[in-house]
This record gives sequence, structure tokens and C-alpha cells, in this order.
Amino acid sequence: MYDLIVIGAGPAGSAAAREAGRQGLKVLIIERAKFPRYKPCGGAFSEHAISYLDFDIPQHIIEKEIYGARVHFKGQVLERHKSYRIATIVTRSILDSFLLEKALETGPEARFGENVMDLRQDMTHVEVHTNKNTYKGKFIIIAEGAQGRFKYLVRRRDRKNEYGICIVTEIEATDEEINAFIQNAIDIHFGVAGMGYGWIFPKRGCFNVGIGGFAKYLDNPNKMMKDFLSANGFTGKYKMRGHVIPAGGIRRTLVKHRIVLTGDSAGFVDSFYGEGIAYAIRSGQIAAGIISDIINNDKDINSLKLYERECEKEFGHNLRYSLKLAKLMHYWPGVFLKIFTSNEEVLDKYLDVPCCKLSYKDFLKWLLPRIPGYLFKAG
Repeated sequence: MYDLIVIGAGPAGSAAAREAGRQGLKVLIIERAKFPRYKPCGGAFSEHAISYLDFDIPQHIIEKEIYGARVHFKGQVLERHKSYRIATIVTRSILDSFLLEKALETGPEARFGENVMDLRQDMTHVEVHTNKNTYKGKFIIIAEGAQGRFKYLVRRRDRKNEYGICIVTEIEATDEEINAFIQNAIDIHFGVAGMGYGWIFPKRGCFNVGIGGFAKYLDNPNKMMKDFLSANGFTGKYKMRGHVIPAGGIRRTLVKHRIVLTGDSAGFVDSFYGEGIAYAIRSGQIAAGIISDIINNDKDINSLKLYERECEKEFGHNLRYSLKLAKLMHYWPGVFLKIFTSNEEVLDKYLDVPCCKLSYKDFLKWLLPRIPGYLFKAG
């Protein structure tokens, strides 16, 4: 009998397992893949996410340090840099393996290459049936990402306007070519995907290129991706991978008896620029902390409901305002995107969001009263 079984060894699962291990719980991680495994992702690891870690990221994992952004919209181009780092660029397979290694330091066991087939819970525990074995745990944390199916034991399925689709590829390039294209910044293109954007991120030895937007507004994402590649001079044949991401800021049920959802499974993703790692790490830590408190202090199982309240208190409001900003950009793109890509102080202010110096609410409170003045200048 384990105190906690964590399904999924991504950032949410590793963060939960590390915290539970630190609190003295008997923890098992079950992961269907064998690490390191490929993870389709832009690879931007924000300062917001790094701020939740109780250890440093080794320099060899960091491929690029990001201090700014270049944004495009209908021929307008604007670039701004900060004096401090806002993100790093990493390869997710390497980062996730490192986060898992840090989790295992605190004592959890791990099973790789096991596919969870079924979960059954009763009044005292949950049984996890895999293709190889059966395990029992007092609590289960589901951290299997957006593609998993066991989150639907807890919450309903998302509608098409509540999740996004991303297509991503990596294109080999020399460091000289990458540095000539952009220096210490990310390249963002608005207006190429419905309620989303396209990106070109500099990495070590390649560009990470992709598009992402809400599923409701992407009739043919593969064609959009091919058009985006062509428009930016990438004319070869590239291996493209797609994945689903939930929209954050939508009320979802996160707890059912002894099962807790974290990270993408819970829908904790920034709806404007797609940041998910920060919320994955923090939600895993919060879930493990509450479960540890219940077990170590013999508290009632209903205390698990505190998880939803703690997540809401810590970052729920920020996710809701990220969704508000995404909707404003979609409904009035000619206004908001033009302002965003033609006013240095707007982009400069927004760059404080991913590095956790400014909330979305405060950014919108700052921006909205200034819109008439920006429009008057534009006119």
C-alpha cells in the first residue's frame, strides 16, 4: 500500500513526487514511456516556472537565455528586450528527465513502460491496474498531461472552445544562422492561427517552429503550419507533431474522493501564450502538500477539497485573466494586436508577465485605460 501513486512523470508528476517524498510519504510514480522521451513543446521555460523550484537548473540544460521578444502582425514588427532574463529555452526530454531525477532523490519508486489500464477506488484506497501489475494507494495524483484519459474520471470533457491544438517541428540550423536570425529573444507571429500565434524559438542547433490556437478556430492546422513555415522561408520537408493543450481559466472539477488532477490534466495552462510548466509544477506541489498533511496528521479525507481552493487562490485568477486577454485579442484583433505590435511600452510591460513580475490582472488594468490614447496616436 503506497501513500501516494502519481500517474505521469512530467513536470507536474515529478514536482508532486518530490514534495511527497520530502514529507516522508511512500510514493510510486507510474509512467507509460521510458525516459528520456520526446515531448512536443516550444521549449520555453519561464522564470515563473523556475521560481517554484527548490534547486537550480544546470547550465548544460539551458540552450538559450531569453531576455525579450519580437512580435509581428500584418507587416508590423516590434522587438523589446529586458535587462533581466524572462525565460530559458530547453529540450523537454532533457528537462523532464532532470526534474524526474530530482524527484527520485527524495525516495519515490518509479515504474517505466507501464500503461495504466484502469483505476478503481473505494472508501479506503485506489487500485491502479497497469498492463503489468496492480498497485494500491491511499491517494492518486493524475499528471498524465492533456492527452490522457483518466482525468475524465474526475471532470467532464472540454469543448472545442476550451482547448487548443499545437503543431510543432524542429529545423536544423547552425548557431551562426540562429544568432543572425534573432539574439536572446523569441519570435512571435500573431494573426496566423485563430485565437493563437505562430512562433520561431532559437535552440541549440535548430529552430523550434510551431503554431497554436483554439481548436474551434483551427479548421486545418496542418495547412496553417505549412503556410507559416513557407512564409518564413522554411521550404523543406519537416516532421511535424501535434498535441492538444487545455485552455486555462475555465472552472473544472479537480478532485473526486481520493483522486486529484494536476497540470495539463487539470487544465492549468496560460490561455494567451500557452505556458503550462509553471502551473504544472506548482499544482503538483500543492496537491502533494495537502495529501501529506492529511496522511501525516490523520486529517479527514474531505480536506482534499482544499486543493481546489489553494490552486484558485494562488494562480486561478491569473489563468482567468489570461483567458480574458486571449478573448480580447480574438474579438478585436485589429485593435489589440495593432496596439501590441506597435507600442514599445505595451510589449515591454507584457514581458513582465512570464517572469512573474506582473499579473495578467494588473497588466489589463494598466492597458485598458490607455487604449483610447494609443488609438488616437495610431489615427
